[in-house]
Amino acid sequence: MQAVILAAGMGKRLGELTKNNTKCMIKVNGITLIERVLTQLSSLPLTRIIIVIGYKGEELRAFLGNTYNGLAIEYIENKIYDKTNNIYSLSLAKEELQKDDTLLIESDLIFEDSLFRLILDNPYPNLALVDKYETWMDGTMVRLDDENNIVNFIPKKAFKYSDAEQYYKTTNVYKFSKEFLTTHYVPFLEAYTKALGNNEYYEQVLRVITLLDNCDLKALPLTGQKWYEIDDVQDLDIAESLFAPSGKQVSLYQKRFGGYWRFPNLLDFCYLVNPYFPTRRMREEMKANFDILLTEYPSGMNVNSLLIAKYFGIKQRFACVGNGAAELIKSLMEKLSGNIGVVFPTFEEYPNRLDNRTVIPYVPNNKDFTYTVEELQAFFEDKPVSSLLLINPDNPSGNFISIPDVQNLIRWTRRKNIRLITDESFVDFSTEGKLNSLLSNDILEKNGHLIIIKSISKSYGVPGLRLGVLATSDTRLIDSIRKDVAIWNINSFAEFYMQIFGKYEDDYQRACKKFVVERFWGLLQQIPYLRVIPSQANYFLCEIISDYSAGELTRLLLERHNILIKDCSAKSAFNGGNYIRIAVRSEKDNNRLIDALSVINNRILSIPNK
Repeated sequence: MQAVILAAGMGKRLGELTKNNTKCMIKVNGITLIERVLTQLSSLPLTRIIIVIGYKGEELRAFLGNTYNGLAIEYIENKIYDKTNNIYSLSLAKEELQKDDTLLIESDLIFEDSLFRLILDNPYPNLALVDKYETWMDGTMVRLDDENNIVNFIPKKAFKYSDAEQYYKTTNVYKFSKEFLTTHYVPFLEAYTKALGNNEYYEQVLRVITLLDNCDLKALPLTGQKWYEIDDVQDLDIAESLFAPSGKQVSLYQKRFGGYWRFPNLLDFCYLVNPYFPTRRMREEMKANFDILLTEYPSGMNVNSLLIAKYFGIKQRFACVGNGAAELIKSLMEKLSGNIGVVFPTFEEYPNRLDNRTVIPYVPNNKDFTYTVEELQAFFEDKPVSSLLLINPDNPSGNFISIPDVQNLIRWTRRKNIRLITDESFVDFSTEGKLNSLLSNDILEKNGHLIIIKSISKSYGVPGLRLGVLATSDTRLIDSIRKDVAIWNINSFAEFYMQIFGKYEDDYQRACKKFVVERFWGLLQQIPYLRVIPSQANYFLCEIISDYSAGELTRLLLERHNILIKDCSAKSAFNGGNYIRIAVRSEKDNNRLIDALSVINNRILSIPNK
């Protein structure tokens, strides 16, 4: 068995990174792609490696030499790499291809060590390593029959999103027998290049073969193994996170603040989203209007404030819509004067927007971080605060204050001339749901000192739309915030969502009730190293009481199970304690997390003296 690596391309989309280097010399976490793949190949029973070079080929040859870990390297040069595509590079190696069974690899790939062994150990002589299509994938797709025979190659131009569920992406790793290369691929390759030229992809030859001949080319689908193709700087950034060394991956993921759809099979228990809304029908209506929403400007603030007011049944002059609650929080915090009382631990988007000297913290004196209105009043009675922040249910503790008690707090803050800011982003998940909301004209009109903030991303399951609302009868403040944000701060998709929401409000209420029913409190309590703190939100704060730190458990879940949770140990008020926050997702996803936590527990039990 030999390996052929195609490494002649220029990698123009990588910009400055390939100005003086060939693409395979790009480093991922400090290691070049070519060194990584050669290290993987050198552990296999190969006779030699053939590298087709072109752009900066001599530099690559000088860097690698003629052997790598004792494995011989031979070079074939594509002198017209800038005028040809990889079909020509491969054609230059056609004589060598017919001398042995061959692993064919492109040089811009990064993948787990196990992938080569996976394809070599498979008994079929002619295999394409493939992966089920995901939205981040680009390039050649294939269709398979029930026995994993490749029945067709789908080039980019023939790709249909309506058929995407049936597609598999080629990972650009192939195993070919000497016989197949001699009797099928090379003859077809010669005929194809003669007829259509050298500016094509080598997989087009495989497409022709599958159409014209029973070539016995099978696919070997991956089952969750990691790989990535690096074509541009964003791909490089993602690969750095996917293949980060142990202990560094968590921080790299967290620094992204989302966009996890680019990471295959990642299960996100960090961000807090309703899995049961929007309904399929509502999604279909959004999709049906995609073209016009994409190509038309959204309305300005005046229209969208009317829509958000209709959304929550309040007066337009009381409401301001935001590009997520975060935009409104930023604007509000910048307009506050004096000191603000904040319960810690908290959603730190609020205090992070303030001068620390203006924040007067209250930390509940109990291990569950629970607190009551009476305790807040007693603590802040003699504190010089102009504003008081109440997140209800609180994040991350899940502490909840009932509506009668919140109304008592409203009256107390009014008497004390304290502005009360309430964030009720998670209130719809509480036991009484929407009945616990303060968003009503009557409450707002009677309490000009009250400000309500609510994220629509969380309970409504639309974080990609970026929607939030700030409501108050302090119209001077509302007008100031409206002027502070951009006139088109809401995109057309978000505007349309607000426009049609009324038709689906009953569905939303049912989704919230379903969510409460399926809360997996009991399952989490069965994990012996977790102390689960009661919650009225769509998440649980958990203390790790033995065996692991919060950071270690977060790392194990991500690296071994592709599950992301929130490590809260660095948050204010935890003082380095071992706390994690776990979102509630669908029953299927929740069970996957429980299984992973159980596996980790079983590993603990198997260790002596544990």
